[in-house]
Amino acid sequence: MKHRLHHPDEPDESASAVTDPDFVALGLGGTNMMAMLWTIAMGRRVVGVEMRGDPFLGVHWNLRVDLFHQLGLIDRMMMDRYGEAGVPRHKDGTVFRLAERFYSTNTVSGDVTPDEVIDRYDRDLHLVGTIKHIEFIDDRWRDGRPHRVLTVLDPPLVPRAPEPEAIRADLRDVLDGPSTFQAEAASILRLLRRYLEAIAEMDLAAGLTPPRVRLFTQHRVVDAEGEGFVRQPDGRYRIRIMELQEFDFKGRFVRMPMPGREPIDIGVPELFVIAEGFHSTDAVRLGFEQHDVPVDHRDGRGPVVAQADFIAGLLEILIDGRLRRRISSQFDADGREYWVRQIAVGHENDPEVGWILVQVPDFKSFDPIAEGLVPPGTDPQSAEYFGAYQHMLYEFYIEQAAEVLGIDQPALRRVQMAYGPKLFSLIERMGDDALIARNGVVAGDSFGNGHFLTSGGAMTGMIGHSSRILRYWQARNLGKTPEDAIRELADNIRQDTNAWLEVSASEYSDAVPINFGAERIEAIVAASGYPTGAHDTRIEAARRHRHTLLPLDASDWRRPVFRNGIVMTDPLPELSTHP
Repeated sequence: MKHRLHHPDEPDESASAVTDPDFVALGLGGTNMMAMLWTIAMGRRVVGVEMRGDPFLGVHWNLRVDLFHQLGLIDRMMMDRYGEAGVPRHKDGTVFRLAERFYSTNTVSGDVTPDEVIDRYDRDLHLVGTIKHIEFIDDRWRDGRPHRVLTVLDPPLVPRAPEPEAIRADLRDVLDGPSTFQAEAASILRLLRRYLEAIAEMDLAAGLTPPRVRLFTQHRVVDAEGEGFVRQPDGRYRIRIMELQEFDFKGRFVRMPMPGREPIDIGVPELFVIAEGFHSTDAVRLGFEQHDVPVDHRDGRGPVVAQADFIAGLLEILIDGRLRRRISSQFDADGREYWVRQIAVGHENDPEVGWILVQVPDFKSFDPIAEGLVPPGTDPQSAEYFGAYQHMLYEFYIEQAAEVLGIDQPALRRVQMAYGPKLFSLIERMGDDALIARNGVVAGDSFGNGHFLTSGGAMTGMIGHSSRILRYWQARNLGKTPEDAIRELADNIRQDTNAWLEVSASEYSDAVPINFGAERIEAIVAASGYPTGAHDTRIEAARRHRHTLLPLDASDWRRPVFRNGIVMTDPLPELSTHP
């Protein structure tokens, strides 16, 4: 099927066909796109609103197997409800099956161009890679000396086909289980987006009124007070959106209303969900607030804010289908020990995917003046100061990345770097109640976020929160009122987020990673000699100087800055048993 999507310069003649849909998704990330698919599969009409255009998030996700099973269930439900004539097809006439493009035993993993795989131009590849190697390196000092315990674990079994009956009902079980697949976030998001676009296009071509799905991908809710979210006498909200134009204004992306365009009145949906990332201005406008989540690390200090700082970078090096974690000791000037973590994530058969994330110990500030790299009094806004800071950041990153990869630093400096190094902070935050209107809830990271290095946040939204939307429509079909169904939906979203925050809290202080699976964690504990729950007693809630620096910015993916070098295609060296 050839897609003909609405061009922003064309009049939007079909906008009137979307009035009063069953479901409106504000934000088209993984959470809301999965929620839209469940809703369509239940025979309902949906509208999606996104201001950032096509998905472009470049990070790699570690995916739990339940997502594969869920995509298979959506495929089955779509076919059962609409038949072959009502499901999307590829341009070669074959049925568009989400699970098949995600993973299949008839195709292989590799360096994928998502759209070429999704539309079957490339028939040899699927989007994800499987995890074939799971390794944990424990380099914490013992008895005042370097010490290493290396644990190599069995990879998870990969199902040959989706098994909807194997979808786990309790999200805690999902998050406590091992990751099975790895994939670029943008690849998975494009898969979901292309399927929704295909439904929209086939309905438009058939003259179906109203269509099952309508997408507005350069739009946002009108931001004037009382004109975007229009409160109705019964407490529900009418939603009006505006079209945007995006441009680079003096080195910064700016979005402004499209000249000459009138707002589009979507009407009053039965249900709308805001899932727009960790900070949603739309949710804030409706009175929603997030709060820092305190965690008791059992170190005698009581609850403190769950927080950690990391540096992220994308190196073009063959890590392959591997999930490698390392914990090591760092010492401050007074000899106090801190535990820091590193993670290496690759993609099966793709030498251009080498995500390395390294934790920064609390005592390290990256202050060029304190380190003597620039004179006292140097303006922190100057190029001289920032250049020195970038040098320190890069040197620390390479030092730690070399340790987790087992590669010499000089060799690693020759490797091309497609992103980073970027410093960012992880802070657990959550709202009090996901219900923000009589017909609206907040979900995904917009409601709450935890330690996302293991992709638990993405899995909580895509596997957990989205399936709660399915249960909402199932409850409505059984006769539950919208008021009772949405109250239950909001409570379930909070339950899933609580499960995620509780599971992820250990990542801030405990030694063992959470996405290896319970049995693998037991093997690590047995090998290391540390008891389950062994934790770092020096977690600081405040990160001082370095927190004046910018966190990760989604627009960075639109501005690639390369450190030129080689693409390292050799397999990683065998890990040494000595630190």
